[in-house]
Amino acid sequence: MGKVYVFDHPLIQHKTAILRSKDTSTKDFRQLVTEIATLMTYEATRDLPLKDVDVETPMEKCTLKMLDGEDVAIVPILRAGLGFVDGMLSLIPNAKVGFIGLYRDPETHLPIEYYCKLPYDIEKRQVFVVDPMLATGGSAAAAIDFVKQHGAKQIKFMCLIAAPEGIKVLQEAHPDVDIYIAAKDRQLNSNAYILPGLGDAGDRIYGTK
Repeated sequence: MGKVYVFDHPLIQHKTAILRSKDTSTKDFRQLVTEIATLMTYEATRDLPLKDVDVETPMEKCTLKMLDGEDVAIVPILRAGLGFVDGMLSLIPNAKVGFIGLYRDPETHLPIEYYCKLPYDIEKRQVFVVDPMLATGGSAAAAIDFVKQHGAKQIKFMCLIAAPEGIKVLQEAHPDVDIYIAAKDRQLNSNAYILPGLGDAGDRIYGTK
């Protein structure tokens, strides 16, 4: 079973608390998502492989560690997942970016795909599927299904807020995928929104509601 990492770093907790407030502006919300994604990426990439390289400093030659290929792909679930991309690329600028478009049927709450474009060599890459909210788990599980169908083997899922119901669904659907969470919330309401949550992440990032 994949591991679930809930971040306890003070900066992540602080910024997530501000993010939740109904009074946080679109501009500040968007900036906070970028900042939290950057902080989470620092920890979620801890196990990237390293290789020895020879470096000549101003003083002498030495053997040091560098990333072995930087073979990373970031795959946001559209549209809200795009909020993660800039923060992640600030730490991994050579990463390739793919896109999966899903929306949730308002009646069944099931995910429906409308777009999928992934790097051609995704099977060689450590893939980070990202979306701010893990609610029912259906969209995340479906997105990872698509990524696997294109050959990806090393996959992690990263989100801001997760409900226990979504974590359970994703773990059962993809027991090989580790989950990285800024905050684990109490439950879903009858409309499949996370409580206490932060509302609709896409609307709050892009100011559409």
